[in-house]
Amino acid sequence: MPTDGTHRELYEAGLQVRREVVGEEYVTRALEGASEFSSPMQDLVTEYCWGAIWTRPGLDRRTRSLINLATLTALNRPKEFATHVRGAVTNGATHEEIREVLLQTAVYVGVPAAIEAFRIADEILTENTDA
Repeated sequence: MPTDGTHRELYEAGLQVRREVVGEEYVTRALEGASEFSSPMQDLVTEYCWGAIWTRPGLDRRTRSLINLATLTALNRPKEFATHVRGAVTNGATHEEIREVLLQTAVYVGVPAAIEAFRIADEILTENTDA
């Protein structure tokens, strides 16, 4: 069983990666906006998703982002998907790579899910292009 020090280290590492991928503003809003009820979920996400998984050496951040896009499309989670499109761009994924991931998901998880993902991604990628 991990020690409190290990939990704290994973949390801090996760917090750093989370800020680098999805942005300081998003993370601050998520953490400060958490209620007493939802705060433990934010801690879990920061420590385990971002700390224990995103810091592993086996995949680079770009690849992890592309995997997330496919997974979130399959799960039909549009808010998380939008966040991770922005993160994928931050992590160096090109518009073409994002498009190809979404085309791949259309075949394996369904066209309706992929159409929604394309709609969201197109909106976000257009925002990034116009900036």
